[in-house]
Amino acid sequence: MGRARILIADDELAMIKLLRSTLEAGGFQTLVAMDGEEAIRITEKEVPDLMILDIMMPRMDGFEVCRRVREWSAMPILMLSARSDAEDKVKCLELGADDYIAKPFDVAELIARLKALFRRAQNKSTHPAMTCDDIQIDFATRRVTVVGREAKLTPTEYNLLQELALNTGKVLTHSQLLKAVWGTEYRDEKQYLHVFIGHLRHKLKPADKHIVTVPGIGYGFIVCRHLPEACARYKMQL
Repeated sequence: MGRARILIADDELAMIKLLRSTLEAGGFQTLVAMDGEEAIRITEKEVPDLMILDIMMPRMDGFEVCRRVREWSAMPILMLSARSDAEDKVKCLELGADDYIAKPFDVAELIARLKALFRRAQNKSTHPAMTCDDIQIDFATRRVTVVGREAKLTPTEYNLLQELALNTGKVLTHSQLLKAVWGTEYRDEKQYLHVFIGHLRHKLKPADKHIVTVPGIGYGFIVCRHLPEACARYKMQL
């Protein structure tokens, strides 16, 4: 792809200047919104490739912006917060954000997270399409269909499903999934995994039964006809 466009939605002028100079030096194009309503307007008009979204903004906070954008767009969203509050992080993820970073942050870490988000959004598998009972996954186009209806997944949600599906019948530990989907630096972020598994189960209904939980260990993807024996063998939970 060409130079990716990133929307910076933040009401702190110093932060905007820092992010613009850092991102543009890294080869990105930037757009700027200084309140939540402006962020919505620019997103609808310009359709950026990624959004860096501050939580505390005038006219509409970042939580509401994220919720509204997720109603129609799957673009990656990285949330910023002046508070390192676990509840804020979970809320951001539950509303559809792909990642979260607290201020003040290390610029190198921010750039690494952005690049990881772009990699996840562009990652394509060479595996053939997979049809499993009531769900079809086209790995080439990253398209997921459930009983004839397309499931609108974000890049992170899709990558998590792909990792599970390509390992059908296996139990993947929390650490394995976090490293495979998010990266090595996320191996202890079990909150991410818990929230995104919840997203998948909601969006894949009624095919969510394929995703099973092994308490205290991880998750698996199971073909329906193997479900009873798998649950018995691994003590899985739907």
